Order: sequence, then structure tokens, then C-alpha cells
Amino acid sequence: MLKKSSIFSVIFLFLLLSPICLSASGLTQTGETESRVDELSEFHEIIYPIWHTAYPEKDYAALREYVPEVNRLAKNLFDAKLPGILRDKKAKWDQGMEQLKKAVEDYNKAAVGEDNQALLDAAETLHAKFEMMVRIIRPVLKEIDEFHKVLYVVYHKYLPDKKIDKIKDVTDDFILKAEAITKATLPKRLEGKTEEFLAAAKDLLAASKKLKETCDTENIEAIEKAVESLHTKYQNLEKIFD
Repeated sequence: MLKKSSIFSVIFLFLLLSPICLSASGLTQTGETESRVDELSEFHEIIYPIWHTAYPEKDYAALREYVPEVNRLAKNLFDAKLPGILRDKKAKWDQGMEQLKKAVEDYNKAAVGEDNQALLDAAETLHAKFEMMVRIIRPVLKEIDEFHKVLYVVYHKYLPDKKIDKIKDVTDDFILKAEAITKATLPKRLEGKTEEFLAAAKDLLAASKKLKETCDTENIEAIEKAVESLHTKYQNLEKIFD
């Protein structure tokens, strides 16, 4: 039986799993617009006791006992599908998944052996590869994620279906969310990218305002181009953190 997770674990899962409401934009929240993978959060339930209890305490018996649960949750994770909003992350996700599979295999091999140091090393690698998977799908900033949730629906639903009226309905929301990005502060590990980030954020805000102005013209072709431009500006912003 797994030991109870601490408050940290609960908070981690809350942040990873909790849906973010899109009522301000009038868009319906679905799993397709949530930057989360439930199976990854579930895998954390075994990673937590491995990394925060068994590993530091060098509880080799526990590390070996966790193998069946590691394999069960890993299998679920390997079969997981990314939600639509994370489609651009698929290449990185697939690459990271191959590394995680190797880490699980190595953990299994170390667990049946007698080299306890090898078991510790395998546990450390397993944790590192899990953290890497989390970073792949976790938004750099909640403000960027909020903007992307609206853009995803507009670009992949409204634009292809020529739902111009629905695009018009969210132009003010784009501006508000873009303004929030320009005021956001990058985490310490990314402070070196601040100047580049702020420049891209300003471009995104300008493109959001341009879309609103263009929507007022009723020129459908121009509106479509403005949406494409907005999408490109968003991609430029995201590339900063690749």
C-alpha cells in the first residue's frame, strides 16, 4: 500500500488537473482545451513515494515493492492521448515518452538485481524523466495558457467553419488576455528570456487589437488573415521557451 501523499502532492495534482473556466470568453470548456493528461498525474502517485520517501531513506525494499504499481501506471501513461490543445507538443511528447519507457525498463531491471546503487540511480532517472514529461505539457505561464485556450477554439473550430460572428465575439477577450501576458512575470529559471518575451507579448497584443479592428470592417478575407497573423504571433511567443 502506498504511503499518504503530503500536502505538496495534493497541490501538485490540483494544479495539474483543475480545469480553467472560459466563461469570460463565452467558450465551452472541454477536455480538448485543457493542458493536462490525467494519466501523467496518476503516475505521480507512485513517483511521489519513490522520490520523496524511499529514495532519500534508501528504502531498497520499498523501491522494489513499487515495481508492479510503476508498471501498471506506466502502461496507462504509455497509452495516453494528448488533448487537442497540446497537438503542437506531440513530437516532444513522443520523444520524451521513449525516454520514460527506457527509464521504466531500467527501473525494472535494477529492482530484480542486487546492486542497490543501481536501483537508486534508476529511481532518480525515472523521476527525472517524469518531471521532463510534466514540463513538456505544463504552460510556462497561466496567462499564456488562458490566451491559448481561446485561440485554440478560434483557430481550429471557428476559422475553418467560417464562423466569423463567433470570432468577433471573442476579440475583446483576446485583448484582455494578451494584456495580461504583457504584465506577467516569468519564473526565475526563465528570467534571461524576459526581454524577448516582452517583445513577443507586445506583438501578440498588437495582433489582438488588429483582429478587433479588422472584424469591424466586415471583410471576411481580411478577418481570416488577421486570425492567421494572431496565431503566428502566438507561435512566436511559444517558441521562446522551446
